[in-house]
Amino acid sequence: MSIVHPGDALSCGERFLCILLLGILVALGPFTIDLYLPAFPALRRDFRVDEALIQLTLTGTILGYAVGQLLVGPWSDRVGRRLPLVLTTVVHIAASVGAGLAPDVVWLCVFRVLQGMGAAGGGVVAMAMVRDLFGGRRLVSMLSRLALITNLAPIAAPVLGSQLLLVFDWRGMFFFLAAYGAAAIILIGFFLDETLVGRHSATHRRRTTRERYRTIFTDRIFVGVAIVGAMRFSGLFAYLAGSPFLFQEVYGFSAQEYGLLFAVNSVGLFAGVQLSAGLSRLVGPQWVLAATTVMQVLAGTMIVVAAVAGLSLWGVVVPLFLFVFACGLGFPMVHVLALVNHGHEAGTAASLLGAINFGFAGLVSPAMGLLGTATAAPMGAVIAVTAAIGGLAVWLVVKPRSVPPLTN
Repeated sequence: MSIVHPGDALSCGERFLCILLLGILVALGPFTIDLYLPAFPALRRDFRVDEALIQLTLTGTILGYAVGQLLVGPWSDRVGRRLPLVLTTVVHIAASVGAGLAPDVVWLCVFRVLQGMGAAGGGVVAMAMVRDLFGGRRLVSMLSRLALITNLAPIAAPVLGSQLLLVFDWRGMFFFLAAYGAAAIILIGFFLDETLVGRHSATHRRRTTRERYRTIFTDRIFVGVAIVGAMRFSGLFAYLAGSPFLFQEVYGFSAQEYGLLFAVNSVGLFAGVQLSAGLSRLVGPQWVLAATTVMQVLAGTMIVVAAVAGLSLWGVVVPLFLFVFACGLGFPMVHVLALVNHGHEAGTAASLLGAINFGFAGLVSPAMGLLGTATAAPMGAVIAVTAAIGGLAVWLVVKPRSVPPLTN
């Protein structure tokens, strides 16, 4: 097989190690955002504030993550991948310690914003490193494997968080995140080489950030899939922001039972991501996105109907499983279509995609606080509406029939 991209020269074992290490790095962001979700009721009791203020700490983290990606992506296109990774992870470690020592909810919000900004390095740079190494259908395969690790993190994090609450209070979770960040720096130092190297990188590092942005934003397909991704993340974060209070305070789940619910949903996400790589060999990624937006609209609508009609808990958890499964199918396809034409500005493209995704998702947490979690209807409505907007973006902006097929 001819070597077209640098990653083509790697053995199967080397590709597996590369994806595993990058997956650990990019999972730092979702773990930072979601690990403490089962502790929301405990935080509200300790700080003696209402539900909306606790959800604001989640919003701060997401927005910090979005802004951090905008800064780190173009920076990594100029100076390389390793230095931004190390420095942003150091910020994450310091902010995690600060959050663990926060005396009140205001200081917790401040440190959560900094945590999000620090975790952004792993999310952006890991994705850019995959694009540095791979292209074509192998890019689909590698991004699907990376997504298998990283898209499980938002679902697995509350499971781990619920178990940590058996040993620590909520402050211990932030010290755990500091230790995670320290381990990430060790992995970077010993096992990850610089991927932005050679004549190719030297030529394109001289391009200005404005030139990179112009290239990306004039790509209709990128703009369309960025909207799709943002709507999917918004629906997912409606679930993440609303579910701690909904399932623990309305349905009476313990923190551990709430974690088990996330574990079950992680199976759906795992199955969706696994299936996505195989589907891409049969149909284009754009068609997978079109189909999964329909699935998500149906899932959100079913949740609303179940809540309004007063159906049992199964009327909520089954559509939630369908929704998470559709997320697993679609997220790798969003990443592929966004990055496949932007190898020269992969860091900037990954940062914009992440910032748009998490920026919109950050608006959902306070919205859920305002809409309330007395029933599952607001959560289902947000899922259905965001999915419908994503579907319009697929057909009116991406225009599936106009997307060229992937090369080998």
